[in-house]
Amino acid sequence: MAKFGKRTTAAREAFAGKENLTVEEAVALVKANATAKFDETIEIAMNLGVDTRHADQMVRGVVSLPNGTGKTVRVAVFARGPKAEEAQAAGADIVGAEDLMEAIQGGKIDFDRCIATPDMMPVVGRLGKILGPRNLMPNPKVGTVTMDVKDAVAAAKGGEVQFRAEKAGVVHAGVGKASFDEAKLVENVKAFVAAVAKAKPSGAKGAYMKKIAISSTMGPGVSVDVSAANAE
Repeated sequence: MAKFGKRTTAAREAFAGKENLTVEEAVALVKANATAKFDETIEIAMNLGVDTRHADQMVRGVVSLPNGTGKTVRVAVFARGPKAEEAQAAGADIVGAEDLMEAIQGGKIDFDRCIATPDMMPVVGRLGKILGPRNLMPNPKVGTVTMDVKDAVAAAKGGEVQFRAEKAGVVHAGVGKASFDEAKLVENVKAFVAAVAKAKPSGAKGAYMKKIAISSTMGPGVSVDVSAANAE
């Protein structure tokens, strides 16, 4: 039988027998047991009743968390001329065109969000097989293909979170840091759940939200009462 360290054992004992909690209870429990030596990310995972093999059941969207993510987001922008200058002025970390495409093709992907002006999509389109699997491909549906690069960069830097259902119908995201106040984490969790609820696809059948769990980077997860979380 595997032996656990003191921190893991204490966390397992704290979580024992607890499930289907309110968002407030779950956040308090997870935050109290996020005792790693670094500022752990508080994460949410949602199991949805969708089959992403069907286009009409794909869940995808974006949400601006009211209290940010606590994460420093590196933003790359595909743009030329005045729009490239606008992106740089807005705080984009990397700005380029064909040169940026070549860097990515060479394996250099040191950014968390990719934005492009519409005229750059023929260039960006060549990177679909590289950026697509990493959920970095610019997409007009989530506001990352736009002429308003200033606002797009500001949103990415300010706590905007993109989400997309994986093959098993699971959506997950970081919704803050363990150092955040409980109330701010609760607000962020509820905002994320509301955004996923709003993104319910037309082809979804039966129960849409099947399970919600909250955890920290190094800690156990705890289930949240779906009806209570969704009612908010």
